[in-house]
Amino acid sequence: MSSTRCAVCKYFRRRCPSDCVFAPCFPPDNPQRFTCVHRIYGASNIGKMLEELPMHLRVDAVDSLYYEAKWRIQEPVYGCVGIISSLHRQIHIAQTQLAKARAETAFLRANVVAAKTMPSSGEFMAQQNSIDNGLDDQSNPWFY
Repeated sequence: MSSTRCAVCKYFRRRCPSDCVFAPCFPPDNPQRFTCVHRIYGASNIGKMLEELPMHLRVDAVDSLYYEAKWRIQEPVYGCVGIISSLHRQIHIAQTQLAKARAETAFLRANVVAAKTMPSSGEFMAQQNSIDNGLDDQSNPWFY
C-alpha cells in the first residue's frame, strides 16, 4: 500500500493498492481531474481502458479523457468538437484574409511596374500628336 492514496481511491474511500492502475494518472493533489472524468465515463470504464493500454500510454490517455470530459461538461451538445470546429473556422478566415492580402499586394506591385514602364505624360502627348498628325495626312489612303 502506498503512503498516500490516489484521487480515485480517496473518492471511493478505499485503500490504494501498490499496483493501483489509477495512481500514476490521478495524483492525490488533483481530485477534480478524476471527478470530471468519472462524471462522463465512469470509474469502471476508465479502469478497463487503462488496463488495456501499455503503461507508457496511460497518462496520455487520461489527459485526453480529461480534456474531452471537461469540454463535454462545459458544452454538453458539442463538447471538444465545438472547439475544434471553431478553430477550423478561425483558420479558414485567416487563410482567406491572407489570400486577399497577397492578391492585393500582387495587384499593387503590378501597378507600380506598369507605372514605371509607361511613358511620361510629355512622351505620351508627343506620341499622341504624331498619331493624330498621321490621320490628317491626305497622302495616306488607308484612312480614306
